[in-house]
Amino acid sequence: MLETLITSKTRVKLLLKFFLNDSHSSYLRQLESEFGESSNAIRVELNRFEEAGLLRSFTQGNRKYYQAQTGHPLFDDIHNIILKYIGIDQVIDQVVHKLGDLDRVFLHGDFTEGRNNGTINFIFVGENLDAGYLFRLVTKAEKLIKRKVEYLVMSEKEFSNNATNSVDERVLLLWGKDGRI
Repeated sequence: MLETLITSKTRVKLLLKFFLNDSHSSYLRQLESEFGESSNAIRVELNRFEEAGLLRSFTQGNRKYYQAQTGHPLFDDIHNIILKYIGIDQVIDQVVHKLGDLDRVFLHGDFTEGRNNGTINFIFVGENLDAGYLFRLVTKAEKLIKRKVEYLVMSEKEFSNNATNSVDERVLLLWGKDGRI
């Protein structure tokens, strides 16, 4: 759907890269190898985003890094559009309210770095979560969003004790008890 509104595939990839996880930053050559596109096409789009104030740049060594400008008035809107595009919002909405004593939901894996590999990976943290119900909901969500969904269910204690061992460092908090992040 996003490709219908935004015809530049490079622009869509950059939106995913920078607006899904606002703490992520990248430089031109890194994006070139990741996207498999010419540096010129990527540079043109980066410059447009920077001129519009959607991205900020900073220099580290001899590299110019880009990162989402979270203070931009459209940042939250673009972030929400990206979540809807991927289908994360639908999975969270279907699962959160009926699962049990859910504390937090994390996204982990490639999507946290803006890479669209077709699989969404979640970590559900809470106590006494209904694993059977979660399985049924995730199965429905996969059909709805047309993506594979993989997930881990952990208690707060398991998550705290094993986060550095069993969960990769690419983790993004999507939802907490206080509401969606």
